[in-house]
This record gives sequence, structure tokens and C-alpha cells, in this order.
Amino acid sequence: MPDAEAPVRSPDLLRPRGSNQVGMRQFNERTVLQALRVHTSLPKADLARLTGLSAQTIGLITARLEEDQLIVKQSRVRGRIGQPSVPLALNPDGAFSIGIKVGRRGAEWLLIDFTAQVRERHAISYAFPDVDELLPAIAQHMHRLRDGLGPLAVRNVGAGVAAPFLLGGWHRTLGLSKAQSDRWNQMDLAAEVRARTDVPVSFARDTVAACVAELVGGRGHDLKSFLYIFVDTFVGGGLVINSHLHTGAHGNAGALASLPVQPPGAGGGGALPQQLMAQASLWELEQRLRGEGLDATAAYDDRALQAPYAAATQAWLATASQALAHAVVSGTALLDLADVVIDGSMSRELLQALLEQTRAALAQCNWEGLWAPRLHGGRVGAQACALGGAMLPLHANFAPDHDVFLKAA
Repeated sequence: MPDAEAPVRSPDLLRPRGSNQVGMRQFNERTVLQALRVHTSLPKADLARLTGLSAQTIGLITARLEEDQLIVKQSRVRGRIGQPSVPLALNPDGAFSIGIKVGRRGAEWLLIDFTAQVRERHAISYAFPDVDELLPAIAQHMHRLRDGLGPLAVRNVGAGVAAPFLLGGWHRTLGLSKAQSDRWNQMDLAAEVRARTDVPVSFARDTVAACVAELVGGRGHDLKSFLYIFVDTFVGGGLVINSHLHTGAHGNAGALASLPVQPPGAGGGGALPQQLMAQASLWELEQRLRGEGLDATAAYDDRALQAPYAAATQAWLATASQALAHAVVSGTALLDLADVVIDGSMSRELLQALLEQTRAALAQCNWEGLWAPRLHGGRVGAQACALGGAMLPLHANFAPDHDVFLKAA
């Protein structure tokens, strides 16, 4: 950690230090940072072995990173053969990032440090976001988090926004006017946030951001490839292949809300086939609770499995688990993945119940010609979207290439 008496210097985003070798130096520095991020702490000898760099090069790089206050020395490790080693680790105060989740039921702001630990959180709830109220609130909370860093504010490297691909989509389902829907769908949300801050702003679809958080800080440490399903107000997901996030041609891979759960014409009367969103989203649980005269926000907290909410929740679980099983079988047939991860903006108890019933539904599916995947609960939880958004500026500034920050091993 920086000395209490020493002034806090800006890391200058790993400032160039040379002429024709700037790019290679920066790449090597970021490779070392990535090794420390994945392995938590390493002595110089292990860094050299893992990165393939010489001991002399590692010595030069770590000296520069320590000068930039991006890494710190830990206590010597004794009791092994040879000289005591000094592990190096990321300096938590080396850089900061802000994650912003803009959802259909609420917004969330997270401040994370260089080790991706949450330092501070703000959240608000609403029936549906009002443009004229939410945009000023985004700026207000973002500035509050940054200003709260004091002298360390110079080390805020950016903000990442996580929001639905079309926030105003399915406006009839949500009970919105077309004008409300069009205003959100025609807005460049990232540009609006950029206009309200002087730090770089990244953007990702909300469930893609959640998948990033799970890949970097959750199941991604154990699983190399998986289909990710995030059950929020609407259900969505992401796709990880060989420890890389796969975004697809339009950045929309894993957009499971639109997955049909019945064949065309099944609804009769020329109706369009139902989508997964209609059966496996917390929006549907909200409607069941509201239909019983109950507080719909219980869908997102511990009350969902308690009286008098439990009956409506159990009815939703029966439908949602069947729909999710259909999605898992469809994904398996297409991708032949061995693992599926389900998480959501619900209580851990409700997630566990959903996993158990989905496993039971999968056991009743026809797996002829397929290998059934393993089903796992996500480890990040309700903060996944905002946390994934906050990770985007870190990997933009400190990863060796576009994808490596997302590699779990």
C-alpha cells in the first residue's frame, strides 16, 4: 500500500517508457499484472516461469509496476529450500473502477478496487426508469463514488455501464407507452454517461456483464466453457468458450430471453410463439405476486419463499424450471457444452430451489443423442451485472489484449 505520507501519483495507465519498444514493454507489464490477478500473489521466480520472461526482465517490470504503485511486496516466505522468497501482489489502491447497472426495476453503482473487491455500493429502485430522473442520478452517484476516494480519485480509470440491449423492448409486456419505449431504444446510453463524466466509459449488455463477473470472479476459475443464464426482471445470458467470452456477430450471443419455448402456431390464432422471457423471468413472478394482491418486489428478496408469497413462488418455480430445462437442452444440442451456470437477482434460497427443480426437469427430458451437462449455481449473485460493468475499464487499461482479462486460467 502507498506510504501514508507519500503523495498519490497517477498510474498514467502504464505510461510508455521508450521509443521503438513501447508496445512490447506495455504488453509484458500487463502480462505480469494478469498473472498476479489470476494467482493472487507470486514471487519473481514464479512470474518468470509462468510468463516465459527472463528473470532480468521480470525484475525490471516489477520495479516499474511497484514505482507506479500497481503492485506491492508481501511478507517474505521462509521455511523452503533456498533463499526466502518475496511474493508480489496487486495493490488494491493501484486503480479503481465504477460499475453502473441500469435495469428495468432498479439501478446500481459499485466502486471496485484493483483486485475487483467492492469498496462501496449505491442502489435505487423504481417501477421503470424515467430518463429525466435516471440520467442525473447516474452522474450524481458516479461523482459521489469517485469523490469519496479523496486523493486516490486520480486512480479511477473509468466506468462501465451494464444495461439491457433494448431497455425499452417488450414495452407492451411492461405496460409502457410506445413513446417511453422509443426514448430508451433510440438513446445511446453510453454516450449520455460519457457526456456527464471526464473518465472513459465502457458499455456491455447487462447479462454479458454478469457473465464477465462470473467468468473472472466465480465459476470461471473452474469451468473453461459454459452457457451462462442470469434470471433477472427478464432472463438473459452469455456464452463462455475456452475461458473467453463469446459475444457473437452483434454482441448478443446468449440473449436467451428471445429463445422460443414452443413451436410456431402452438399458441393458436396466429400468435407468435412464447419466449423464455415469458416463463423464466422474475417479471413473471412479479405478476403472480401482484395477482394475489402481494408486494411484487418480494420476487427479489428472502420473502419469496415465505408466507404468504410462497404459493405464488412455487407455481412460478414449476413453470420457470421447465422453461429453463428447455433452454438448457436447446443450448446443449447446439453447443455441446458440458456445463451450465444459472444465477440471478434473487435470494440464494430461491436460486437453490430453482436449481433443484431445473435439475428435476432436466432428468425428465429426452437426451437421446446428447450428453446432459452439469448444472451449477452462480457464485456472484445479484451484483453480477454492476460488477461485470466495473471490470470492463480494468481490462481495457490493464489487460495484455482484448480478451485476456477474461481468461480464468
